[in-house]
Amino acid sequence: MRKTKETGNARNRFKGNISRRDFLSLSALGLSSLTILPSWKTESGIKIAPSDRVVMGFVGLGQQGCSDFKSFSSCPGVQVAACCDVDSVKRERFRRRVAEWQRVQGMNERCDMYEFYEDLIARKDIDAVEIATPDHWHALIAIEACQAGKDVFCQKPLAYTITEGLAVQTAVRTHHRIFQMGSQQRSSAEFQQAIKLVREKAIGHIDKVYVRVGDPPKPLDLPEMPVPSNLNFNQWLGPLNDPKIHYHPDLCPPISLDPEVDEQLWGAWRWYQETGNGYPADWGAHMYDIVQAALGMDGLGPVEFIPKGYEGILYATMNYADGVVMTDQPFREDRPDDKGIQFIGDKGWLKVARGYIECSDPSLLQKQEQKVEKGQYEVSSPHMQNFIDAVRAHRDPIAPVEYGTSTNTLCCLFNIARELNRPVRWNPALLSFEGDRQAARHRLYYYEYRKPYKLPYLNTRNNL
Repeated sequence: MRKTKETGNARNRFKGNISRRDFLSLSALGLSSLTILPSWKTESGIKIAPSDRVVMGFVGLGQQGCSDFKSFSSCPGVQVAACCDVDSVKRERFRRRVAEWQRVQGMNERCDMYEFYEDLIARKDIDAVEIATPDHWHALIAIEACQAGKDVFCQKPLAYTITEGLAVQTAVRTHHRIFQMGSQQRSSAEFQQAIKLVREKAIGHIDKVYVRVGDPPKPLDLPEMPVPSNLNFNQWLGPLNDPKIHYHPDLCPPISLDPEVDEQLWGAWRWYQETGNGYPADWGAHMYDIVQAALGMDGLGPVEFIPKGYEGILYATMNYADGVVMTDQPFREDRPDDKGIQFIGDKGWLKVARGYIECSDPSLLQKQEQKVEKGQYEVSSPHMQNFIDAVRAHRDPIAPVEYGTSTNTLCCLFNIARELNRPVRWNPALLSFEGDRQAARHRLYYYEYRKPYKLPYLNTRNNL
């Protein structure tokens, strides 16, 4: 981990609960250099005073980071002071987009660029940090941001391992920070309606839940290729401690600036078990998150995970303590590959996906099905506005850290059972594998970081 004398001192200064106004009063840069506007107005016409503006720094500037900026830039009172990425070309692309937005808004054009996230976090004038890096970096950046007194918006899933997610939760609550998961479906109308109907037992007691999320990760099979000069691949690796990981452009999709050509694919690190958790984490962090919310299981989760193929089982199965059975299978027969959910109760069923909701009793809702444009759900201003409002009010947002922790744990346990090829039991209240030492030694529960990286708030004593 790159750690300068200045960075270390900054971390020591920022430990503890320092208010946003304290940060602003200490700022050498100051808000005056970022904008010339006297105030902002919300859509309802409410003025936002300069003291209530939220200054952000972005870490991770790929497709998701750029989409998140587009959403945050539509939230009144948001300013962007800095950005960070291990790819210098992506840093420059982001800076140009911010500068164009600032120009349109009448702000001074300034967005400082950093290669190392510690330098961005050390900035006194930044109130909130947005994290859109690969999953294996989420925990360390989020924790250090909390220690520095920053509020955090973190893309899903919360972390790469169960232990990392729990450590982030500890950091958020220890330092009294505002933390929003990038689980934007919680802010979408069709999913909010589905959650409400299930909670109100409109289709009765839930017996089964079908969820389609996609395939699990596979072993890394990309050939090694030379690292381009614009990419610090060693920093991209960070804490990952697997010698089989090497550079391939699919892991870090390249872009160009003149002419501007964006990524042609999502970072393939998601699809390999050495660097990601596959669709069970990528889409599972969305769909399982909605199931957790609807069943009232936020902060908890299933107690047993049975992998597909075990003793002839057709679909991976997750059993809740109250008897609800969730299976990873198609949720609608006419479109078996679509990602979505079907809740099955003793009085009917409810299906929900992006832009779609349907119920066995049409009187409970008007059937809604709309075409979802590419990238539409990656740009979610309401979810970002909810975070900004929470930062101003210093209250929990719609998707706080505990929700992200329990969903992340669920996704990891899904893959642990699959890789062990047998059932795995988990006590979500005690955070315990109940004596299963093999499961407790799995890398998705905890792995030793590559030196010199260390995970703060490490606590594995309850894993058995």
